[in-house]
Order: sequence, then C-alpha cells, then structure tokens
Amino acid sequence: MEFFELIEARESCRQYADKEVEAEKITKILEAARLAPSGCNSQPWHFTVITEEGEADKLREMVINGAEDGTSKLNTFVKTAPAFIVVSEEKAKLFPMPEKKYGSQRFAQMDVGQATAYLTLAAADLGLGTCCIGMFCDREVKELINAPQESTVRLVITLGYPADEGKPPRQKDRKDLGEIVAQHHR
Repeated sequence: MEFFELIEARESCRQYADKEVEAEKITKILEAARLAPSGCNSQPWHFTVITEEGEADKLREMVINGAEDGTSKLNTFVKTAPAFIVVSEEKAKLFPMPEKKYGSQRFAQMDVGQATAYLTLAAADLGLGTCCIGMFCDREVKELINAPQESTVRLVITLGYPADEGKPPRQKDRKDLGEIVAQHHR
C-alpha cells in the first residue's frame, strides 16, 4: 500500500476473524516498532507478545474488567482477538546533559507512541487489524507478563485478521487542519 492509503486504511479493529496470526507477520510488525525514532536513541520500549490461549484468556479478563477497581466491563470485543502485544515503557537512558536537565523519561512516552504507531501501521500493511487499549489494571498486567517493577504498561494492543476483511475503512472523524495548525510566516 502507498503510505497515505495505509494511513487512511488503518483503523481500530473490534471484531476479529477466527484465524491465527502467523509468527512471521508478528516478527515483521515488531521489527517496524523497533525501528521507530527514539529521543537520544534510548528506545525505552518493551513488547510482550501473547498468543498462548491460557495467558491470552487471563489478559482478556484483565482488559474487560478495565478499571483498577474491577467494576467496569469494557472492551468485550477482545474476546475475539487471537493475539496481543503488551507495550511497556522501560527506564530510558539519555545522554548525560538531557538526562540531568529533564530526567530520564523526558521522551519515553513520545517514543513509545511512535513505536506503537509504526507497529499498528505495519500490521495494517500486512492485512491485520489492531486496537490500542489503555484501560486495564497496570499491576495485574505487569504481573502476568513478568514486567520489571519500574516499568509501566502503556498499552495492550489487540492483533488479528479483521472479521470484515475487505470492507472499506470507516470515514475518519478528525478536526480540520485549520483547527489544529498555526503557521508562522517569515
């Protein structure tokens, strides 16, 4: 796909086909994320792939329960997702001057966001759907994936073949450029 076609085509998928995602495709998607830009080349990201049914079921339950208090039932569509990628923010190692001035995590969320964007676009290019989920109990997910205590789980990404494969993407509802762009001219 051409880049701008890919941007138009990529959307959050909430219904997956009953089909496994090939390991080679998961590797390509992770390779794309690995190559994303990173402030001071700190690469403060970690990706945990979950495809094993027992672990996936535990993660599904954590995502559906969503809220820290476990009272909300959210994102029930994850029941159809065959695979997950948990995106964690790790401790960044910046160059001495920026780390001293701004702290080690100055660019970390931005870096994780860029890696996630590369990951989701690569998935779309390979015919896969994704949905980025940010509502879950961080502590529970960290425990499931054996993440270090100092890491932060930022996203759980569902991954699979869309059930409505071949259907044109939904119309994107975005602000007009005039609302979000300011130009300063010489």
